[in-house]
Amino acid sequence: MRPLRLAGAWVLEPTVFHDERGTFHEWYRADELRDAVGHDLSLAQASCSTSRRGVLRGVHFADVPPGQAKYLTCVSGSILDVVVDVRVGSPTFGRWESVRLDGDTRCALFLAEGLGHAFMALTDDATMVYLCSTGHAPEREHSVHPLDPDLAIDWPGEMVPQLSPRDAGAPSLADARRSGLLPQYAECIAHGRRQR
Repeated sequence: MRPLRLAGAWVLEPTVFHDERGTFHEWYRADELRDAVGHDLSLAQASCSTSRRGVLRGVHFADVPPGQAKYLTCVSGSILDVVVDVRVGSPTFGRWESVRLDGDTRCALFLAEGLGHAFMALTDDATMVYLCSTGHAPEREHSVHPLDPDLAIDWPGEMVPQLSPRDAGAPSLADARRSGLLPQYAECIAHGRRQR
């Protein structure tokens, strides 16, 4: 696994074995993740979503503690996955990084608690699978608008983004910060240390 520029985010670029029958790869290994992040992923929920081309989901994050770490991959189709640092006090607060995930390269992404997550489907029937450290809890989950001009995420320009009502009504990063919705970087780091 290799770290991204935002602390708490790693990408797995697996070896995919091809033969006349198809392909095989390991998309998750507990030992590799533990070596990279310093602790195990406590698995509380596995989820799957499919999206049509142009669907934009996120930027989603959860209260820390307990937060929600995610390990995810795109098993069919293609997406542009974006990690956003929404942790107040982080040296990279407000910055983002994107990774293309698709059914060919089979890359996977790990996001620590407190990081924001969004993606845009680049193909029809883009299918994402997630392993999550905590279960779905709407009262602890929040959003920042994925088209916030202050974030200036470089979404593919050839598509009209399709947002859910929740995401379309999400606050800007600045408004979420003023409202006290964003996780604190120091608490996210302390939470990570407690997991070790």
